[in-house]
Amino acid sequence: MPKFAANLTMMFADRPFLERFKAAADAGFRYVEYLWPYDYPAAELKALLDKHGLKQVLFNSAAGDTKNGEWGLTALPGRESEARRDIDQALEYAIALECPTVHIMAGVVPAGADRNAYLNTYIDNVRYASERFRPHGIHIVLEALSPQVKPNYLLKSQYDTLAAVEAIDRDNVRIQFDYYHAQNVDGQLSAMTKAMFARIGHIQIASVPDRHEPDEGEVNYPYIFALLDELGYAGYIGCEYNPRGKTEDGLGWLAAYREK
Repeated sequence: MPKFAANLTMMFADRPFLERFKAAADAGFRYVEYLWPYDYPAAELKALLDKHGLKQVLFNSAAGDTKNGEWGLTALPGRESEARRDIDQALEYAIALECPTVHIMAGVVPAGADRNAYLNTYIDNVRYASERFRPHGIHIVLEALSPQVKPNYLLKSQYDTLAAVEAIDRDNVRIQFDYYHAQNVDGQLSAMTKAMFARIGHIQIASVPDRHEPDEGEVNYPYIFALLDELGYAGYIGCEYNPRGKTEDGLGWLAAYREK
């Protein structure tokens, strides 16, 4: 049975962020994820998790200066000290929130830049993160972002992410397999799921093409969920989608999968 996590960055967005924890619990979720925790003290977020009986399962390392196009610093040559500062900050939050997995954001490769230089920087910095996170039993995941969502992001395809994970070669570094991005770029979802399964550390979902609830569009999610059960996936599935309307009104798809 899949373990679904409400993505509090995108879901329940009709209320302030700190009120979304209660909304997720009231809607029947036991797990949550979101992009970044750093605007709030870790102790405040942990108190909300505990109050509402929730487990934090994922968040990202810091994105950098998003207003000027940054989307992660970990792959940026010359920015290693900042990237490692962000990695250390993410570790502090993961420990405090008892979060088992952190997505280490890569970054955008400017047009005309040497992608290999960015990739090599990413590999070195993620290896640093791996060694910092390992004593705490915390896993790292890497994610591909489709070009229509984040142009020129270092990792565009699930195959890019797989190659990076294999090059980093650390057992606590895995793939964050987002079916929305995967379908937009790669297709052949069931074949990729089977081929990459041993490397997958976290999953996210949304409909394609509109990035809404997983009960519409071109991806057959009931088939995907059954496949993941068949393969023995024991991790979490983040609901990283933009609700069509009020979040609660679009959760009919979840009824068949609620944990008893």
